[in-house]
Amino acid sequence: MSEKVDESKVCVGAIAGAFGVAGEVRLKSFCAEATDIAAYGPLTTKDGSRSFTLRLTRPVAGGLGARLSGVTTKEQADALRGTELYADRARLPRLPDDEFYHTDLIGLSVRDTGGAEIGRIAAVHNHGAGDILEIAAPGRKSALLLPFTLASVPTVDIAGGCVVVDLPEGLE
Repeated sequence: MSEKVDESKVCVGAIAGAFGVAGEVRLKSFCAEATDIAAYGPLTTKDGSRSFTLRLTRPVAGGLGARLSGVTTKEQADALRGTELYADRARLPRLPDDEFYHTDLIGLSVRDTGGAEIGRIAAVHNHGAGDILEIAAPGRKSALLLPFTLASVPTVDIAGGCVVVDLPEGLE
């Protein structure tokens, strides 16, 4: 299961590697509008040990080109490959009642419509067709993958620490 991060921070992107030879990075944005990542800075690493100001340079294959403060060489940019970037939650927009930050869903208890506990949300994936919840369920050889739709997940109770799911036949 993914480890929880400081609740005042939200992962908004990750560095995919160097782009060019002068310290520019290829950035993968996790924001609904990819370029919004530049508005939430400064961004920090997961452990908070490094902080970067960010300037977007151009769209690139698989993401955005960006300059990070303190990164001036290809080697420095390459060393940051895989680094997740976090923004202060207070700088992010308030979401409507039916939208959630992925970080708030991870770790929530998952119950079926009858109230029986199924497991916990281990991750939220999006491969282009919508969000998918990865549910770690004790006693199962592999995780359950469930579309994060109103039909499959009729109730999300962040404050209560759980979601209610309506499992399709065959997944019970």
